[in-house]
Amino acid sequence: MTTARVVTVFKDTYLDSVLQLMGTRAMESLPDVRWAAAAMATDANLDSLRARGFADEALDGCGPADLFVAVEAVDEDAANTAVAAAREAMFAARSVRQGAQQTELRSMDDAVRAQPESNIAIISVPGEYAALEAHKALAHGLDVLLFSDNVSRQDEIELKDHARARDRLLMGPGAGTALLGQVGLAFANVVRPGRVGVIAAAGTGAQEAMALLDRWGAGVTHVIGLGGRDLNEDIGGRMAKQAIEYLVADERTEAILFVSKPAARAVAHDVLSRAGGTPLVAAFMGADQDLDVPVGVRVRDTLEGGVVSVLGVLDIAAPDTTATAGPSIPEVIARLDPRRVAIRGLYSGGTLCYEALVLLGRHFGPVHSNTPVDKSLGLPAPAGSSVLLDLGEEEYTRGRPHPMIDPQSRVDFLEDLADDPSIAVIVIDVVLGYGSHPDPAGVLAPVCAKAMAAGGPQVVAYVLGTEGDPQGFRGQVDTLVDAGCIVTSTAARAALVAAAIAARDPALASVAL
Repeated sequence: MTTARVVTVFKDTYLDSVLQLMGTRAMESLPDVRWAAAAMATDANLDSLRARGFADEALDGCGPADLFVAVEAVDEDAANTAVAAAREAMFAARSVRQGAQQTELRSMDDAVRAQPESNIAIISVPGEYAALEAHKALAHGLDVLLFSDNVSRQDEIELKDHARARDRLLMGPGAGTALLGQVGLAFANVVRPGRVGVIAAAGTGAQEAMALLDRWGAGVTHVIGLGGRDLNEDIGGRMAKQAIEYLVADERTEAILFVSKPAARAVAHDVLSRAGGTPLVAAFMGADQDLDVPVGVRVRDTLEGGVVSVLGVLDIAAPDTTATAGPSIPEVIARLDPRRVAIRGLYSGGTLCYEALVLLGRHFGPVHSNTPVDKSLGLPAPAGSSVLLDLGEEEYTRGRPHPMIDPQSRVDFLEDLADDPSIAVIVIDVVLGYGSHPDPAGVLAPVCAKAMAAGGPQVVAYVLGTEGDPQGFRGQVDTLVDAGCIVTSTAARAALVAAAIAARDPALASVAL
């Protein structure tokens, strides 16, 4: 059977992983395509193309700043058709129609001229260019969601000072989620209007907070992302202060939920003191219980605890967070060989992985990770250890889409782990919303069912989302339950249910948070 291989290179062209995946999916959807990829021309990606038989001369001179589209098809015409489909899918958003002419947008100035009514810019370019583009956007009077990583600390400080001087928001660097005026930005969930404003120095932490607030009846006014470093000592909470001021001034916001990993103590006190008379709950995961906070500010050390505390402020009754769907914990424990005692976590959400590490370290025992809370528990881990992986980290996304966008990396892990005789339980998060895969549970459920049916590790899953999300929350939960998974009410409970199964102690699933 013959195969035509065609590769097209777009020199000095950067597209983020979402657009790369759109190009890949556009090609894969065509009937005569056998394999396809749109990606940046990193060394690892070029090596992969050569291993598949793509000619060296077609890749000569390519580098990490170049984009390639590669396709294997039944013949050259089918391959060229696929390349054209990828080009259309990836670049359509970069051009606008002005009269009878289609104009490609190549700069921030081009974009502002084409859309003068815009009031926010989303920036996703390589880190070395990101600060300049963000400064341009601020100079045009735009709020900025800076999706890009690899921006220096000094650039972050200068950008946030620039934003404050113009009374604008600079969300980021590395800000993956926001909701302003009920408009979701980047990875965001569809939530009902409500009474709580969320500030987050954690992307999937923001999504967990907004999803729970929606599902539990409080609703959301705004979600303002900060980037993960804003509460560090050198950044000094520059944008956190601005965000609190915005929400305090917003007449619809009756309470504020602040989501973060532990903050520098002096910065935390300074930032939280800005709330004035607006009730504020700080969900600082793993924070010291004696953290010095202003009077009236409540501190909780899990996402679930933070949301429940905000509900209390608003006199809304919290649901039973220990409720699960699917088989019972004793039923799952009864299926396991007694030699299976370890936990594996395959997380797409970095904040959810961090929260799970905190809870398992407190209630289960040592857990290793590529992003350990206890730096002595890094990788590689000794044989038989419990391990949680944040698969959104660079070592797992280099040259491939983020696992929230494409679940295939977790499918591969699940298939490999099914044969490990030491593993009792695998924990997975399924993150819904804009930007995420259209049916992640549908991709993951069959491989979960296969692993469990073969006498392998059992699967505990958490679905982060709402009924308004394009994937549909209830349908995703039902798909996983039908596969035999236990599905929990919160991300924190998924970690605790995993501990209960691995330790053969059902009471662990119900500890107070």
